[in-house]
Amino acid sequence: MIMSKINFQFFPRSQGISPNIRNVIDCFIKAENEIDSELFNLKSNEVLQRIQPYLSELGYKVETSKSQNDKIDVPVLFGLDNRIDKSFNADALSEDGKIVIEVEAGRATENNQFLKDIFQACMMYEVEYLIIAVRNIYRGHKDFEIIYTFLETLYISNRLHLPLKGILLIGY
Repeated sequence: MIMSKINFQFFPRSQGISPNIRNVIDCFIKAENEIDSELFNLKSNEVLQRIQPYLSELGYKVETSKSQNDKIDVPVLFGLDNRIDKSFNADALSEDGKIVIEVEAGRATENNQFLKDIFQACMMYEVEYLIIAVRNIYRGHKDFEIIYTFLETLYISNRLHLPLKGILLIGY
């Protein structure tokens, strides 16, 4: 068995991962030789670009650039005549709109971007799962481990209840 440097943990830990979630993990594993944070100093968009072909094969819409036409808007609030009043952007969204993916690089822990990702996913219409991909290592910080500990605390304390069915943390 070949060992992968891709780490992952699904929360809550009392549930296993579904085949749809497993398929996303496999996308990162397929691209791991191009995105390994110990070898490459890639920006989040560069990581997203390398996993995009695999996600597209699964039917995900994937942000291809930062231009407004290429952004993936997920509705948050609806107004008069069911027009979208507020939306948040996602890096990738499953075909059924239930799984949102956010890929982070340097800002994941230093600017607490992962917290913003969690908040926004909780507000997104019909989103059930959030997948956050972060570097294993960034400037000597173990970003995956830091966020893992945070999510572990969040779910074990049981003091805050999220409207999501689960969060998958991936370390690349």
